[in-house]
Amino acid sequence: MADYDISNLKFLVVDDDANMRQLIRTILGSLGVSAVEAAGGADQGYAMLGKFAADIAICDLRMDPLNGIDFARMVRTGDDSPNIYLPIIMLTGHAELTAVQQARDVGVHEFLTKPVAPAKLYKTIEGLIEKPRAFVRSKGYFGPDRRRRADPNFPGQERRRKV
Repeated sequence: MADYDISNLKFLVVDDDANMRQLIRTILGSLGVSAVEAAGGADQGYAMLGKFAADIAICDLRMDPLNGIDFARMVRTGDDSPNIYLPIIMLTGHAELTAVQQARDVGVHEFLTKPVAPAKLYKTIEGLIEKPRAFVRSKGYFGPDRRRRADPNFPGQERRRKV
């Protein structure tokens, strides 16, 4: 993979913990990023997207009253969503399988656990750039293609077809 200059990217950080918002802002700053906006909740973050054209959102999973799943759902399916294609990185201290599946099923691109290291966050951002995923609209889902690899043995009717 190449080393990317991500200094021109704009990030929206959505987390109800002020210390975590500051930590992510500091990590992004150490990676050369200067355009970072932060929101203390999912609803506030969603509203900010109308004024701040973020290139990537980094969102906490567990927040109240709306959580990161709600935020991702609003971004992907909201009638007034300013960018339904916004790459979303879910950041959480709770990485049980059900949480990862929920995030995946509402259109989150990547899932990182806290504490997050600058190198890990950079690699995740680099992966979004290096390997962009096509968006898929199907019954009950809109978001990045959830399949990371082709499975020639998949038995279902909706198996990938060569186009």
